[in-house]
Amino acid sequence: MAIVPVNHTRPHLPGTTPTPKRPVRLVARDLDASELLAAHRHAWGQVTYALDGVVRVTVGNSTWIVPPMRAIWIPPRALHEVATLEKAKLRALYVHADIAPFKGEECEVLEVSALLRELIVAFAQVQAGEARESMLATLIVDELARSRTQPIRVALPTDKRLKALCEMLIADPASPLTLDEFAVRVGASARTLARLFERELGMSFSQWRQQMRLAHAAPLIARGLPLSHVASELGYASQSAFSAMFKKTFGQSPSSFFARKES
Repeated sequence: MAIVPVNHTRPHLPGTTPTPKRPVRLVARDLDASELLAAHRHAWGQVTYALDGVVRVTVGNSTWIVPPMRAIWIPPRALHEVATLEKAKLRALYVHADIAPFKGEECEVLEVSALLRELIVAFAQVQAGEARESMLATLIVDELARSRTQPIRVALPTDKRLKALCEMLIADPASPLTLDEFAVRVGASARTLARLFERELGMSFSQWRQQMRLAHAAPLIARGLPLSHVASELGYASQSAFSAMFKKTFGQSPSSFFARKES
């Protein structure tokens, strides 16, 4: 994976720090697959969004897989890294902490409405200092605050053995390996790993694997793949088994959950 150097305490690019007079700034990066914006933090909040492509955002002990119809709000001062799972047109909105659309220290996965997408596209083209810049910024923050949030999150452990197991599954979500088989690979007993899952992640191995697979469904469905193909890619025995598990978790079918909402 190619690493794109990022200063840990300063913005990606000079001159993009949000201020009270210009509280929303935008950084556009067109990145190839398997590029990594190294872990960094800043005093302002950030909306990470890809017009095209899929990114993986990691903050603390959680990771999110974000397709084009979703974005992720990262609160001020949160240490985060962004990796591209495929070629992506990354658009990062920097939002001054004083006008943050979400309070607290938790990340939020947002539905990107048609209106919000077009506002971001327009904002990327505006000239600095134009009155239009201020008007678009106000509309963007208002639309962000109105965005529906979705619970697509995969918790990550700190224990090295458990983290190695989780990383293997994230890389290959359809892996049929059992906990006993993973135990041999990471050098710990299955009983120890089961105890670590409950202690560090608050769930069982099978529950975590299910959560991780559902998160991986997002980019596959975003590319328009048939649900039968998605189910196969994620290791489900059938489309109906995948759809049933999805609806049980999110309260609606995959097609409804990932439908683009018009605004």
